[in-house]
Amino acid sequence: MLTANKLMPQGRGLAPVLLKRAATIELDWDVRQKSRFDATDSQGRQIGVFLPRGTAVRGGDVLVAEDGSLVRVIAAPQPVLRITHCTAHGTPFDLTRAAYHLGNRHVPIELKPDHLKIEPDHVLADMLRSMHLIVVAVEEAFEPEGGAYGSHEHSHGGGHSHDHVHDHAHSHSKGPKPLVLAPELLDDHG
Repeated sequence: MLTANKLMPQGRGLAPVLLKRAATIELDWDVRQKSRFDATDSQGRQIGVFLPRGTAVRGGDVLVAEDGSLVRVIAAPQPVLRITHCTAHGTPFDLTRAAYHLGNRHVPIELKPDHLKIEPDHVLADMLRSMHLIVVAVEEAFEPEGGAYGSHEHSHGGGHSHDHVHDHAHSHSKGPKPLVLAPELLDDHG
């Protein structure tokens, strides 16, 4: 069995031709949220994945095998509930309310501008329908949000830092100028 213990979020830094040539593995969310799992890639190789505890693998991420080969991860379609607002009886704000209630229940949720997705749960589906939302069972890839307090490595499609330094003041008063630190002086949390 070939092992892979390195993850390149979204294949950043790799040439597109390397990503195109890479073997693939198609995995559902239940497997991708684990840091250790076995899978068979598109070349028929058995891969043992051993990542740091708490690492979630996202569709588009690239695993690096011990022999240096690349394996691109594809988020497999799986049963999910697609939640949309009812245009006849509600507004898009109803999705915000639904996300709030689902978040209070610590439900993994994928947020999109016009819909939400959760794993199938008939109790939650009934709750959402009682809120006049439309709930439909579909087979689609599932990429839930990462936790607010966990690693931001994959939470919204990026392994970028959160050192957001702005080069302008937000106040127009005559008071003292704001202190702007150089990015290298900031930690990962700004």
